[in-house]
Amino acid sequence: MNKPMKKFCTYLFLVVMAIIFAFPFYFLIVSATNKSSDIMQGVLTPGTYFIENLRNLTSQYDIWTAAKNSLVISLLQTILSIFLASLAGYGFEIHQSKGKEIVFRILLLSMMIPFAALMVPLFQMFGTLSAVAPIIGIDTISAVILPYLSTAFLIFFFRQNTKMFPKALLEAGRIDGLSELGLFFRIYVPTMKTTYAAAGIIAFLNSWNNYLWPLIVIQSPSKQTLPLMISNLGSSYTPDFGLMMMAIFIATIPTAFVFFALQKYFVAGMLGSVK
Repeated sequence: MNKPMKKFCTYLFLVVMAIIFAFPFYFLIVSATNKSSDIMQGVLTPGTYFIENLRNLTSQYDIWTAAKNSLVISLLQTILSIFLASLAGYGFEIHQSKGKEIVFRILLLSMMIPFAALMVPLFQMFGTLSAVAPIIGIDTISAVILPYLSTAFLIFFFRQNTKMFPKALLEAGRIDGLSELGLFFRIYVPTMKTTYAAAGIIAFLNSWNNYLWPLIVIQSPSKQTLPLMISNLGSSYTPDFGLMMMAIFIATIPTAFVFFALQKYFVAGMLGSVK
C-alpha cells in the first residue's frame, strides 16, 4: 500500500470512529427536542419540543435542586479528595521510611475490593454515626462524600506523577527556610498543576455520575442528586423519554464544560508532565 492510500485509510478510519462515538451525543441532543413518541420511533432529526420538554421537566420535577445537590457534592468531594490524595502521593514519593512500600502495596490491593462488598459495612457504620453525630450520618451530604475522600487510584496517580517532580526545587526551598507545608503549597502544588487538573477531572466526573452509594444513603427527596432523579424519571409505568433526555442533557453540560475547559491540562497530567 502506497503512502497516500495508507494516509487516506487512516483518516477514513478516524472519521468513521469519530462518527460512531459522537452519535450518542447527537441522539441525546436531538431527543431532547422531540416528544416521547418521536423518540420511541427513532426520529433522528431535531424537533420543536425543546422548550416544552424543559418547561414540563422544571414544573413537574425539582431538577434545579437536584443539580445544586450534585454540584455541591461534586465540588466538595473533588477539592477534598485531590488535596488528600496529593498529600499522600507527595509523602509516599518524597519522604523515605521503612515499610512505606508495604503500606503502599496494601493500599493498591484495596482497589481489588468491589464497592458492592463495602456497601453493607459502610451503611451500618453511617447508621451508627447517625445516633452519635447526625451531621455525618445517613441522609446527609457528608455521608455521600466521606467514603470517596481518599481513593487508592488518586494516591497512586499523584505518586506516579511525583516521580518526575524535580527534587532540586525542594532542596532549594529547604535552604531558603521553607517548612514542609511551605514546600508543598508554594513549590509542589504550583509545579504539579497539570496533575491536579487531570485528577480534578477524574474526581469530578466520578462524583457527578455516582449513583449507587447516594441511592443507598440518601433518603430525602430534597437531597437527591441528578442521577437519582433521572433514575426516577424512568421508573414510571409510561416514562416520558423527552423529559428523560432533557434531564440527561442538563446533567451532561457540567461534565462537558469541565472536561473541555481543562482538556489540555488533562492530557498533560495523564502523560505525567510537570509544569
